[in-house]
Amino acid sequence: MSPQVLAACWDWLWTPVSGAAGHHLAGWAAWHGRLMVLAWGILIPLGGLIARYLKVLPGQDWPAELDNKWWWRAHLALQTAGLAAAALALLLAWDNADARGTALAGVHAWAGWLLLGLGAAQGLSGLLRGSKGGPTDMSPGVRRQAGAGDHYIMTRRRRVFERLHKLLGWLLIACAVPIIVLGLVVADAPRWMFVVLAGWWAAYVLVLACWQRQGRCIDTYQAIWGPEPGLPGNRLPPIGPGIRRYTAQQWRALLRGRPLWGMSAAGGRGGMPRRGAGR
Repeated sequence: MSPQVLAACWDWLWTPVSGAAGHHLAGWAAWHGRLMVLAWGILIPLGGLIARYLKVLPGQDWPAELDNKWWWRAHLALQTAGLAAAALALLLAWDNADARGTALAGVHAWAGWLLLGLGAAQGLSGLLRGSKGGPTDMSPGVRRQAGAGDHYIMTRRRRVFERLHKLLGWLLIACAVPIIVLGLVVADAPRWMFVVLAGWWAAYVLVLACWQRQGRCIDTYQAIWGPEPGLPGNRLPPIGPGIRRYTAQQWRALLRGRPLWGMSAAGGRGGMPRRGAGR
């Protein structure tokens, strides 16, 4: 590729999306955009990906080794950091945004408010998930009830929480994409930002598809308490689309020790498990 072509590509990437000669943005607006992209474009989507696909890690000897809390801690840390970054970005816009902006800016603002409101509700909904329970839960109320707990026995409260939390979480991640793009258009951002974000989101979808095809979306209940069919939660259908259940033999044959990368579907001696397999 000739130097002239490289220079033209470079100029095109740094040109604002409107084609204007220069890109001028107030400092508060630049940091508002950076924080929102960090929150809704990176941290929160990564937290969702980890919670869905990494409840059992490749080197984990499941079901001999149960309840690996790495995914939960990572999910909680990423979502908390993402909501904190979004709240800070909101404060920057609250103090500085011009209420007389363009119609497009108004649409972005209202969509952003809706996204943040639902995001806050999603975060707070975690407080309503109920008690964990199970044989290893030593909290006083659970001990008195011989291992009972909302999650262990899958009470109605827990089932409703899981349905709403999973649905709203992925809906928010999907809705954040056009709102971020709209914000970049309002800011007349350079084209390279659109290119980089498009590449990031394409990679995100590719990893999601890869891990879904591998069958890594194991049921939370099984990841914590194992595949024994007599357990209360294993007698109920898994909650959410694409959730997998395994017997110990299926997991060992298909996924134990398997690297995270590779698009081939889970296969081998045990075959691909159906939803609810192992009950």
